[in-house]
Amino acid sequence: MEKYVLGVDIGTGSVKGVAVNLAGQSFEVCQQHYGYTAPQPGYYEQDPEQIWVAFISCIKGIIEKTGAQPLAISLSSAMHSLIAVDENCKPLYPMITWADNRSAGVAERLRATAEGLAIYKATGTPLHAMSPLCKIVWMRENNIELFTQTYKFISIKEYIWHKLFDEFVIDHSGASCTGLFDIEKLTWYPDALAMAGITEQKLSRPVPTDYTHKYDPTKCQSLNFFSPDISFVIGASDGTLANLGSMANKPGVAAMTIGTSGAVRVASSKPLPNTEAMTFSYILDKETFICGGPINNGGVALQWWLKNMAGPEPTEQDYDQLFKEIAAIPAGSNGLIFLPYLTGERAPIWDSESCGNFFGIKLQHTKAHFSRAVLEGICYAMKDVLDAVQQNAEPITQINISGGFTRSAVWVQALADITNTNLAILQADDASAVGAGLLALKSMGLIGEYPQTNKTDLKIFKPDPQNAAVYSKSFEIYKQLYADLKETMHKIIF
Repeated sequence: MEKYVLGVDIGTGSVKGVAVNLAGQSFEVCQQHYGYTAPQPGYYEQDPEQIWVAFISCIKGIIEKTGAQPLAISLSSAMHSLIAVDENCKPLYPMITWADNRSAGVAERLRATAEGLAIYKATGTPLHAMSPLCKIVWMRENNIELFTQTYKFISIKEYIWHKLFDEFVIDHSGASCTGLFDIEKLTWYPDALAMAGITEQKLSRPVPTDYTHKYDPTKCQSLNFFSPDISFVIGASDGTLANLGSMANKPGVAAMTIGTSGAVRVASSKPLPNTEAMTFSYILDKETFICGGPINNGGVALQWWLKNMAGPEPTEQDYDQLFKEIAAIPAGSNGLIFLPYLTGERAPIWDSESCGNFFGIKLQHTKAHFSRAVLEGICYAMKDVLDAVQQNAEPITQINISGGFTRSAVWVQALADITNTNLAILQADDASAVGAGLLALKSMGLIGEYPQTNKTDLKIFKPDPQNAAVYSKSFEIYKQLYADLKETMHKIIF
């Protein structure tokens, strides 16, 4: 029976568990899905208890599939969630997710101040509605009763950890995503706390990402199928662990993920602030920062398009047909360009009021042209972030990619052509969970160093020079479009 550790990724739409053997290879997967509610436009909330149930089911599912208990369990989680809880860790309000936009006005206000920029530089977290800092400020200004009743402001991983071990702790990686944590001193940042109107007693105790705790059945009855000697490693955030799982934890190699949203990330021994593009600098471990930028509109933009073309519930066959039609259209969509800002945008423009736009429409353009333009628009957004990250990082020679989009060769090739860089597929779509597993292997002393994949073993997509030349010209128009339309976008009332 194969020995393994279990990496568990607590994501926005599901919990995914991946069994990782002692060679660092994944071999079994279990996934449990859940939804969200949107009680008002711009609000995105979830039930933490529903996520906890999915977490337990996912672990149990992996144990049933493998027929064995894991040696250790390590946690990855989506960033920027906020749960207001009482002293018993009971939620006083639904969890506010990263996608929630209610604090956009707070973020915009902070970005215009010297104090806000100083907080960004110290904490590494962009000033945006996703930030727990902005969420807490909004709550203090708009729901003072909830704000004053709150015992702790925590994330979804902290909620699950408290369920397991009855303690309020947060890993340095998760803390570095809050806008409240000094990423150099590894303590809560006083100026950010003052901005939020809280003390550090309102937050969990920060611990390193290799912090471990033995399972104690007296603290948690929900895991009665566990043996008591299993260690839990607190782990890190999903973005930083996606770099580790994608073997992009060394300088010169970037990681790109496109799922519902998207991100570009590079490893660095120090933070890489960029006040104009407001790229992030999040902690992976004691030696490594993962720096980059997120986009809102990844697969969700293509899903929006397909839903309008194929119906509200697109099938796998609908996606196959879509990509087949896209492949028949030349690079650049014959001059049709799509700005994919359907849900506003984060990096590098940080504009919650931006919106989508098709530009260059002519009689020659068909539905397939529009489809390809949507796909290319997502890739342009990723290149926009990549260019911002490369301003301060070491030269990037390869991008390791992960996420659901890797299942489409057409999409991957378009991204290679638009970035004009070699793309390597390492993990299809389990990079964060695999990264959590690798962190567990090292934290438990089961490996000395993280594995480095031999490049000859990778599936490489190389840019097509002719397509890259077309895209280079189109990308300049793409960049100019937002600059020209920004003011007009802000006048639209939705």
